[in-house]
This record gives sequence, structure tokens and C-alpha cells, in this order.
Amino acid sequence: ILELNVAMPVMAEAMMESIHLLASGADVFVKKLLAQLEVDQKRCAELIEQSLMMVTSLAPDLGYDAAAQLAKEAYENGATIRQLVSEQQLIDPARLNQLLDPDAMTRPAGD
Repeated sequence: ILELNVAMPVMAEAMMESIHLLASGADVFVKKLLAQLEVDQKRCAELIEQSLMMVTSLAPDLGYDAAAQLAKEAYENGATIRQLVSEQQLIDPARLNQLLDPDAMTRPAGD
């Protein structure tokens, strides 16, 4: 016996209405917020510099334990990783700049 669901057209219409509402909401979100959004590059650079996670790029050169100790010390003193490494002269300044370059950290190794 073939059973037909009489509510199927109503469910399909509700689904299409939901898709339309979601698409319209996404369009308004882009037009009202994202189109005028500007990145504060100076603030972003400050936040990256203050991030304790920057220490992970130093682990291959300093070792995990030394890098972890630097992160702990930076947290306790409110200093940046760059400041501590420079003060303690643990890595050559040119190499330190290379290791702490956030742009390089977001690229594949071959680029």
C-alpha cells in the first residue's frame, strides 16, 4: 500500500521560506556590517606581539623547556616574548625577527 504524507508540501514550503530568510539575513549582514568593517592593523599587531603563543616558534631553536619557561616568565612579568629573548640575548636579533614573524607562521613551509 502506498502511503502519502499530506504534510510534505507544507514542510517543503517552510524549508524554502527558511532558506530565503537565511540568505536575506546573510545579505543584510554583509551590507550593514562587513562592507564597512575596517581592520585596525596597529591593534592587531600589538595583540600578536603580546601573545604568549609566539613562543612556539622558538621551541625548535631554544628547546621546548626553555620556550615554556620563557612563556611562564612573560606571563608573570607582563612582558612580550620578544622583549625577554632580546634582554636575555638568547637568539640573534635577525633570527628572532624571522622566527617571530606572524605572516611567515601562516604560510606553508615552502612559500
